[in-house]
Amino acid sequence: MIEAPVEVRWDPLTGYAARLVKGTFPLLAPPAFDLEAFAKETQTTCPFCAERIEQATPKFPPDICAGGRITRRRAFLFPNLLTYTQYSAVAVYSPDLHYLPLQAMTPELVADNLAAHVEYIKAAMKADGNPLWASINANHMLPSGSSLFHPHLQSSVDPLPSTFQQMLAAVPGDRFRDYLNTEMQIGERYIGSTGSIEWLASFAPMGFNEVRALLPGVSSPAELTEDRVDELGKGIGAILNVYAAEGFQSFNMALYGTPPANRYMLNLRMVCRSNLQSPYRSDVTYFERLHWQAMVDTLPEELAEKARPKFAR
Repeated sequence: MIEAPVEVRWDPLTGYAARLVKGTFPLLAPPAFDLEAFAKETQTTCPFCAERIEQATPKFPPDICAGGRITRRRAFLFPNLLTYTQYSAVAVYSPDLHYLPLQAMTPELVADNLAAHVEYIKAAMKADGNPLWASINANHMLPSGSSLFHPHLQSSVDPLPSTFQQMLAAVPGDRFRDYLNTEMQIGERYIGSTGSIEWLASFAPMGFNEVRALLPGVSSPAELTEDRVDELGKGIGAILNVYAAEGFQSFNMALYGTPPANRYMLNLRMVCRSNLQSPYRSDVTYFERLHWQAMVDTLPEELAEKARPKFAR
Protein backbone atom coordinates (compact mmCIF):
# COMPACT_ATOMS: atom_id res chain seq x y z
CA MET A 1 0.00 0.00 0.00
CA ILE A 2 1.21 3.51 -0.86
CA GLU A 3 0.08 6.49 1.17
CA ALA A 4 0.05 9.93 -0.47
CA PRO A 5 -1.12 13.17 1.15
CA VAL A 6 -3.80 15.19 -0.66
CA GLU A 7 -4.40 18.82 0.28
CA VAL A 8 -7.43 20.82 -0.90
CA ARG A 9 -7.04 24.60 -1.13
CA TRP A 10 -9.40 27.41 -2.16
CA ASP A 11 -8.20 30.50 -4.02
CA PRO A 12 -8.74 33.58 -1.80
CA LEU A 13 -9.82 35.72 -4.77
CA THR A 14 -12.33 33.54 -6.63
CA GLY A 15 -13.01 30.51 -4.43
CA TYR A 16 -11.56 28.17 -7.07
CA ALA A 17 -10.54 24.83 -5.53
CA ALA A 18 -7.34 22.88 -6.21
CA ARG A 19 -5.98 19.53 -5.07
CA LEU A 20 -2.28 19.20 -4.30
CA VAL A 21 -1.23 15.57 -4.66
CA LYS A 22 2.23 14.46 -3.49
CA GLY A 23 2.77 10.96 -4.87
CA THR A 24 5.68 8.69 -5.65
CA PHE A 25 5.93 9.70 -9.33
CA PRO A 26 5.37 12.97 -11.20
CA LEU A 27 2.04 13.52 -12.97
CA LEU A 28 3.88 15.21 -15.84
CA ALA A 29 6.46 13.02 -17.53
CA PRO A 30 10.03 14.35 -17.99
CA PRO A 31 11.07 15.26 -21.56
CA ALA A 32 12.04 12.34 -23.77
CA PHE A 33 11.28 13.90 -27.15
CA ASP A 34 13.63 15.43 -29.71
CA LEU A 35 11.99 18.87 -29.83
CA GLU A 36 14.63 20.39 -32.10
CA ALA A 37 14.23 17.63 -34.70
CA PHE A 38 10.46 18.10 -34.62
CA ALA A 39 10.98 21.85 -35.11
CA LYS A 40 12.98 21.18 -38.28
CA GLU A 41 10.25 18.83 -39.52
CA THR A 42 7.46 21.39 -39.02
CA GLN A 43 9.46 24.37 -40.30
CA THR A 44 9.19 23.40 -43.98
CA THR A 45 5.51 24.39 -44.22
CA CYS A 46 5.16 26.84 -41.31
CA PRO A 47 3.18 29.99 -42.32
CA PHE A 48 4.81 32.02 -39.52
CA CYS A 49 8.39 31.55 -40.73
CA ALA A 50 10.25 34.41 -42.42
CA GLU A 51 10.04 33.10 -45.99
CA ARG A 52 6.21 32.78 -45.86
CA ILE A 53 4.82 35.10 -43.20
CA GLU A 54 4.32 38.15 -45.47
CA GLN A 55 2.25 36.14 -47.96
CA ALA A 56 0.54 33.71 -45.58
CA THR A 57 -0.81 36.13 -42.95
CA PRO A 58 -3.63 38.69 -43.35
CA LYS A 59 -3.57 42.44 -42.70
CA PHE A 60 -5.60 44.72 -40.46
CA PRO A 61 -7.96 47.35 -41.91
CA PRO A 62 -6.56 50.92 -41.96
CA ASP A 63 -8.63 52.07 -38.96
CA ILE A 64 -6.71 49.53 -36.81
CA CYS A 65 -3.27 49.77 -38.39
CA ALA A 66 -2.23 51.90 -41.36
CA GLY A 67 0.48 49.45 -42.38
CA GLY A 68 -1.71 46.37 -41.97
CA ARG A 69 0.58 44.77 -39.37
CA ILE A 70 2.41 45.83 -36.22
CA THR A 71 6.11 45.23 -35.61
CA ARG A 72 8.25 45.81 -32.52
CA ARG A 73 11.87 44.97 -33.25
CA ARG A 74 11.71 41.22 -34.06
CA ALA A 75 8.06 40.76 -33.02
CA PHE A 76 5.53 40.60 -35.89
CA LEU A 77 1.77 40.96 -35.20
CA PHE A 78 -1.14 40.30 -37.56
CA PRO A 79 -4.86 39.33 -37.45
CA ASN A 80 -5.78 35.91 -36.10
CA LEU A 81 -7.54 33.85 -38.79
CA LEU A 82 -9.14 31.71 -36.05
CA THR A 83 -10.80 34.63 -34.32
CA TYR A 84 -12.68 33.84 -31.11
CA THR A 85 -13.41 37.45 -30.20
CA GLN A 86 -14.42 40.62 -32.04
CA TYR A 87 -10.78 41.70 -32.29
CA SER A 88 -8.10 39.02 -32.28
CA ALA A 89 -4.38 39.09 -33.09
CA VAL A 90 -1.30 36.85 -33.17
CA ALA A 91 2.31 37.95 -32.73
CA VAL A 92 5.35 35.73 -33.25
CA TYR A 93 8.44 36.51 -31.18
CA SER A 94 10.30 36.54 -34.49
CA PRO A 95 9.65 35.02 -37.93
CA ASP A 96 13.20 33.65 -37.66
CA LEU A 97 12.57 31.83 -34.35
CA HIS A 98 10.61 28.72 -35.30
CA TYR A 99 12.49 26.83 -32.59
CA LEU A 100 12.44 28.76 -29.31
CA PRO A 101 12.91 26.54 -26.25
CA LEU A 102 11.98 28.16 -22.96
CA GLN A 103 15.60 28.36 -21.80
CA ALA A 104 16.23 30.68 -24.79
CA MET A 105 13.42 33.08 -23.87
CA THR A 106 14.75 36.54 -22.97
CA PRO A 107 13.03 39.53 -21.36
CA GLU A 108 13.47 41.47 -24.63
CA LEU A 109 11.76 38.83 -26.77
CA VAL A 110 8.80 38.63 -24.40
CA ALA A 111 8.52 42.40 -23.87
CA ASP A 112 8.60 43.18 -27.61
CA ASN A 113 5.83 40.65 -28.26
CA LEU A 114 3.76 42.08 -25.39
CA ALA A 115 4.37 45.64 -26.62
CA ALA A 116 3.03 44.77 -30.07
CA HIS A 117 -0.15 43.39 -28.48
CA VAL A 118 -0.58 46.43 -26.22
CA GLU A 119 -0.32 48.69 -29.29
CA TYR A 120 -2.91 46.56 -31.08
CA ILE A 121 -5.29 46.51 -28.08
CA LYS A 122 -5.14 50.31 -27.83
CA ALA A 123 -5.82 50.64 -31.57
CA ALA A 124 -8.76 48.23 -31.45
CA MET A 125 -10.34 50.06 -28.52
CA LYS A 126 -9.87 53.42 -30.22
CA ALA A 127 -11.43 52.16 -33.45
CA ASP A 128 -14.36 50.56 -31.61
CA GLY A 129 -15.01 53.56 -29.38
CA ASN A 130 -16.44 51.46 -26.54
CA PRO A 131 -15.09 49.96 -23.29
CA LEU A 132 -13.76 46.50 -24.13
CA TRP A 133 -12.36 43.46 -22.34
CA ALA A 134 -8.80 42.61 -23.35
CA SER A 135 -6.41 39.78 -22.61
CA ILE A 136 -2.98 38.60 -23.81
CA ASN A 137 -2.56 34.83 -23.90
CA ALA A 138 -0.19 31.98 -24.75
CA ASN A 139 -0.62 28.44 -26.02
CA HIS A 140 3.05 27.52 -26.26
CA MET A 141 3.73 24.24 -28.08
CA LEU A 142 1.16 21.63 -29.09
CA PRO A 143 0.39 20.20 -25.61
CA SER A 144 -0.89 23.64 -24.55
CA GLY A 145 -3.55 23.70 -27.27
CA SER A 146 -1.53 25.45 -29.97
CA SER A 147 -2.32 24.39 -33.54
CA LEU A 148 1.10 25.59 -34.79
CA PHE A 149 4.60 24.87 -33.54
CA HIS A 150 6.03 28.37 -34.20
CA PRO A 151 6.01 30.21 -30.81
CA HIS A 152 3.60 33.14 -30.53
CA LEU A 153 1.28 35.10 -28.24
CA GLN A 154 -2.37 35.96 -28.89
CA SER A 155 -4.56 38.85 -27.79
CA SER A 156 -8.34 39.05 -27.58
CA VAL A 157 -10.46 42.21 -27.38
CA ASP A 158 -14.22 41.88 -27.06
CA PRO A 159 -17.37 43.57 -25.71
CA LEU A 160 -17.98 40.47 -23.56
CA PRO A 161 -15.67 38.94 -20.91
CA SER A 162 -14.53 35.34 -20.67
CA THR A 163 -15.84 33.36 -17.70
CA PHE A 164 -12.71 33.96 -15.66
CA GLN A 165 -12.48 37.64 -16.59
CA GLN A 166 -16.04 37.99 -15.32
CA MET A 167 -15.21 36.15 -12.10
CA LEU A 168 -12.10 38.24 -11.44
CA ALA A 169 -13.90 41.49 -12.22
CA ALA A 170 -16.41 40.66 -9.49
CA VAL A 171 -13.66 40.49 -6.86
CA PRO A 172 -13.66 43.66 -4.71
CA GLY A 173 -10.60 45.81 -5.33
CA ASP A 174 -9.44 45.71 -1.71
CA ARG A 175 -9.43 41.90 -1.76
CA PHE A 176 -6.67 41.91 -4.38
CA ARG A 177 -4.57 44.17 -2.15
CA ASP A 178 -5.32 42.09 0.97
CA TYR A 179 -4.39 38.89 -0.88
CA LEU A 180 -1.12 40.37 -2.10
CA ASN A 181 -0.22 41.87 1.28
CA THR A 182 -0.96 38.57 3.04
CA GLU A 183 1.17 36.54 0.62
CA MET A 184 4.04 39.03 0.90
CA GLN A 185 3.82 38.88 4.69
CA ILE A 186 3.72 35.05 4.83
CA GLY A 187 6.55 34.92 2.31
CA GLU A 188 6.69 31.20 1.47
CA ARG A 189 4.84 31.61 -1.85
CA TYR A 190 6.02 35.13 -2.65
CA ILE A 191 8.66 35.06 -5.40
CA GLY A 192 9.69 38.68 -5.83
CA SER A 193 9.12 42.03 -7.48
CA THR A 194 10.24 43.44 -10.80
CA GLY A 195 9.63 46.97 -9.55
CA SER A 196 5.90 47.63 -9.64
CA ILE A 197 4.72 44.08 -10.44
CA GLU A 198 4.56 41.39 -7.75
CA TRP A 199 5.16 37.70 -8.57
CA LEU A 200 4.05 34.72 -6.50
CA ALA A 201 3.22 31.03 -6.68
CA SER A 202 -0.55 30.57 -6.58
CA PHE A 203 -1.95 29.33 -3.26
CA ALA A 204 -4.60 27.22 -5.06
CA PRO A 205 -3.16 26.50 -8.52
CA MET A 206 -5.30 26.04 -11.62
CA GLY A 207 -2.47 24.07 -13.23
CA PHE A 208 1.05 22.75 -12.83
CA ASN A 209 3.67 25.17 -11.44
CA GLU A 210 1.27 28.09 -11.57
CA VAL A 211 2.72 31.56 -11.13
CA ARG A 212 0.64 34.71 -10.71
CA ALA A 213 1.57 38.34 -11.19
CA LEU A 214 -0.43 41.30 -9.84
CA LEU A 215 -0.18 44.78 -11.36
CA PRO A 216 -1.55 47.46 -9.01
CA GLY A 217 -2.97 50.63 -10.53
CA VAL A 218 -4.07 49.27 -13.93
CA SER A 219 -7.02 47.14 -15.00
CA SER A 220 -6.44 46.68 -18.76
CA PRO A 221 -3.45 45.86 -20.97
CA ALA A 222 -4.32 49.10 -22.80
CA GLU A 223 -3.15 51.03 -19.72
CA LEU A 224 0.33 49.49 -19.61
CA THR A 225 3.24 51.87 -20.05
CA GLU A 226 6.39 50.84 -21.88
CA ASP A 227 8.23 50.46 -18.56
CA ARG A 228 5.60 48.06 -17.23
CA VAL A 229 5.62 46.06 -20.45
CA ASP A 230 9.38 45.69 -20.01
CA GLU A 231 8.77 44.60 -16.41
CA LEU A 232 6.29 41.97 -17.54
CA GLY A 233 8.79 40.74 -20.12
CA LYS A 234 11.46 40.44 -17.44
CA GLY A 235 9.23 38.47 -15.07
CA ILE A 236 7.66 36.19 -17.68
CA GLY A 237 11.06 35.47 -19.19
CA ALA A 238 12.46 34.56 -15.75
CA ILE A 239 9.59 32.18 -15.00
CA LEU A 240 9.89 30.52 -18.42
CA ASN A 241 13.57 29.94 -17.70
CA VAL A 242 12.55 28.33 -14.39
CA TYR A 243 10.08 26.09 -16.23
CA ALA A 244 12.85 25.05 -18.63
CA ALA A 245 15.17 24.27 -15.72
CA GLU A 246 12.44 22.02 -14.29
CA GLY A 247 12.26 20.13 -17.60
CA PHE A 248 9.21 21.75 -19.25
CA GLN A 249 8.79 23.33 -22.70
CA SER A 250 5.03 23.94 -22.97
CA PHE A 251 2.93 26.46 -21.08
CA ASN A 252 -0.28 28.48 -21.03
CA MET A 253 -0.54 32.11 -19.98
CA ALA A 254 -3.36 34.63 -19.58
CA LEU A 255 -3.12 38.32 -18.72
CA TYR A 256 -6.71 39.08 -17.68
CA GLY A 257 -7.96 42.62 -18.26
CA THR A 258 -11.24 44.44 -17.71
CA PRO A 259 -12.34 47.65 -19.48
CA PRO A 260 -9.90 50.49 -18.63
CA ALA A 261 -10.31 52.64 -15.53
CA ASN A 262 -11.90 49.81 -13.56
CA ARG A 263 -11.03 49.34 -9.87
CA TYR A 264 -9.85 45.83 -10.72
CA MET A 265 -6.15 44.88 -10.46
CA LEU A 266 -4.69 43.55 -13.72
CA ASN A 267 -3.30 40.08 -13.13
CA LEU A 268 -1.58 37.21 -14.92
CA ARG A 269 -1.47 33.42 -14.64
CA MET A 270 1.12 31.02 -16.09
CA VAL A 271 1.01 27.21 -15.91
CA CYS A 272 3.16 24.38 -17.31
CA ARG A 273 1.70 21.82 -19.70
CA SER A 274 2.84 18.32 -20.68
CA ASN A 275 5.98 17.80 -22.73
CA LEU A 276 5.65 16.34 -26.20
CA GLN A 277 6.06 12.59 -26.07
CA SER A 278 4.90 9.40 -27.75
CA PRO A 279 2.32 8.17 -26.96
CA TYR A 280 1.03 11.60 -25.94
CA ARG A 281 -1.03 12.04 -22.77
CA SER A 282 -2.66 15.34 -21.92
CA ASP A 283 -2.20 16.65 -18.39
CA VAL A 284 -5.83 17.84 -18.35
CA THR A 285 -8.28 15.37 -16.77
CA TYR A 286 -11.96 15.48 -15.81
CA PHE A 287 -10.98 17.27 -12.61
CA GLU A 288 -9.81 20.31 -14.59
CA ARG A 289 -12.31 20.43 -17.42
CA LEU A 290 -15.52 19.13 -15.81
CA HIS A 291 -15.03 19.91 -12.12
CA TRP A 292 -12.89 23.03 -12.78
CA GLN A 293 -10.53 21.84 -10.06
CA ALA A 294 -6.83 21.45 -10.69
CA MET A 295 -4.95 18.32 -9.59
CA VAL A 296 -1.24 19.09 -9.39
CA ASP A 297 1.81 17.56 -7.70
CA THR A 298 4.09 20.55 -7.04
CA LEU A 299 3.59 22.58 -3.89
CA PRO A 300 3.41 26.35 -4.57
CA GLU A 301 5.88 26.91 -1.74
CA GLU A 302 8.45 24.65 -3.46
CA LEU A 303 7.96 26.44 -6.79
CA ALA A 304 8.40 29.86 -5.15
CA GLU A 305 11.63 28.70 -3.50
CA LYS A 306 13.04 27.64 -6.89
CA ALA A 307 11.91 30.80 -8.71
CA ARG A 308 12.80 33.35 -6.00
CA PRO A 309 16.51 33.61 -6.92
CA LYS A 310 15.54 34.80 -10.43
CA PHE A 311 13.94 37.89 -8.85
CA ALA A 312 16.68 38.67 -6.34
CA ARG A 313 18.10 42.17 -6.70
